[in-house]
Amino acid sequence: MDTGTTTSVETAPVATSLRRTEGNGIVTNTNGSTNGSTNGSTNGSTVAAGTTFIKKYRHVAALHTQNRPSTLSHDSETAPSFLGFRNLMVIVLVAGNVRLIIENLQKYGNLICLTCHDFRRHDLLLGLGLYILIPGFLWVAHTIELYAARQAKKSRALAVSRGGSTSPTEDQQKTFKSMWRQIRWAHGINASLALGITSFVVYNHIHHPLIGTVTEMHAIIVWLKTASYALTNRDLRHAYLHPVKGELAALPEIYAQCPYPQNITMNNLAYFWWAPTLVYQPVYPRTDKIRWSFVFKRLGETLCLGVFIWFCSAQYAAPVLTNSLDKIYTMDFPSMMERLLKLSTISLVIWLAGFFAVFQSALNALAEVMRFGDRVFYEDWWNAANLGDYWRLWNKPVYRFMRRHVFTPMIGRGYSHLASSIAVFFVSAVLHELAVGVPTHAIIGMSTQHRVNLPMRKSNVCAGVAFMGMMLQLVLIAVTTRVEKAAGRYGKLIGNVTFWVSFTILGQPLAALCYFYAWQAKYGSVSKRIARDASFH
Repeated sequence: MDTGTTTSVETAPVATSLRRTEGNGIVTNTNGSTNGSTNGSTNGSTVAAGTTFIKKYRHVAALHTQNRPSTLSHDSETAPSFLGFRNLMVIVLVAGNVRLIIENLQKYGNLICLTCHDFRRHDLLLGLGLYILIPGFLWVAHTIELYAARQAKKSRALAVSRGGSTSPTEDQQKTFKSMWRQIRWAHGINASLALGITSFVVYNHIHHPLIGTVTEMHAIIVWLKTASYALTNRDLRHAYLHPVKGELAALPEIYAQCPYPQNITMNNLAYFWWAPTLVYQPVYPRTDKIRWSFVFKRLGETLCLGVFIWFCSAQYAAPVLTNSLDKIYTMDFPSMMERLLKLSTISLVIWLAGFFAVFQSALNALAEVMRFGDRVFYEDWWNAANLGDYWRLWNKPVYRFMRRHVFTPMIGRGYSHLASSIAVFFVSAVLHELAVGVPTHAIIGMSTQHRVNLPMRKSNVCAGVAFMGMMLQLVLIAVTTRVEKAAGRYGKLIGNVTFWVSFTILGQPLAALCYFYAWQAKYGSVSKRIARDASFH
């Protein structure tokens, strides 16, 4: 018998009682316990025999010893890291857009022009005047609340002099409701004037859409803050007038640092005006100091991203939009879809840059200057399994306002979840239409028909897109939620894909095409073509 045969016979008993775990070189018994549990002499001889066996018979190592799923399979017990794929996607995204920009430069040349923007002196003066005027309505709101606080102090003093009671009397309830109706009307007229005057001036007298957008957004923010200021102080005043009923004990503990009516000061309201929130509180969590290096970094990010957005808009998005005008005018739907898909990439890049510039950089810089502690301006909306999750996660300031002052009060008054949701999206739709339709002069119900005599189909085809887009979110939320539930274990994946498709193709690009066409139909090349076509009829 040769040497190889002799060795195999001698080591076979050892081999059958040994197993080597894959990758770590530890020798184990057939019962799964390590050889370290045996006595020293046996362990030493066993390891030596096992080592000899492995060295001699290298082709018989058992590499498949248990049932294991593929790494990317849903059956996998541990989720793999996708860091490499993330890096790859970033590289592909950057490389793809750089290629498109280079192609665009070769085709259209340099379209960046610092002096080509139509910033009229008239628009600048009106925009600056409105920006200074709008905060005056906050001062009016403070005056209204100051009057209400003085009346509340008198009522409280009268109740204390009478010994108080365990609950408000019928006369006290009538007095409070009557006073609240007066204050509510005063706040409503004040806030509506702020928004109404601004919208009227922007729509009729400010031509440049960027100046109009900044001015209109400022008015909308002031309107929301005024509403929150009035509604919050209404409840604080009720608790102040009826302390023995338990209302004061139900207030958040943090409010004890500045109880009503001590919060009715101009300094308190001025802080709320500049704080990066739309929800009024007498007190906010505050940081200890201002980190100026942090502020300058965030401001630098905001500036760089702003320049990047301007460059992408002027150099790449503008030619795509311009080339789409004829397609929309002739209702060439296949060509419109091609333009929409081409616009979807750059519009997504611009939107993501804008999101980061506003919610991560600008708001964090403002929060640092104001020492505002709660900086959850957004959550992981990119993982949204449906559109409902997206609206709850991506813009926390607006979501908190709507939930606190619209949704929750309606639920508390007995309205259904559906009715409360419809009310939230209706308010949001109106504000979106004001924010987009007024600066672009394409607000719902208003068309270009007064400028040229043309069919209605050509004139206001894009009017009210922002309003309808927000109201249709209710349908899309219901659909994506149902898809998520029906798909079972793959529901979140399918829901997230559905969200991204609707967001990147049916959302931003479509709205951009519509409002750009509406603008050109009033003031640009489409307007001239419409007028020329109308002259032939």
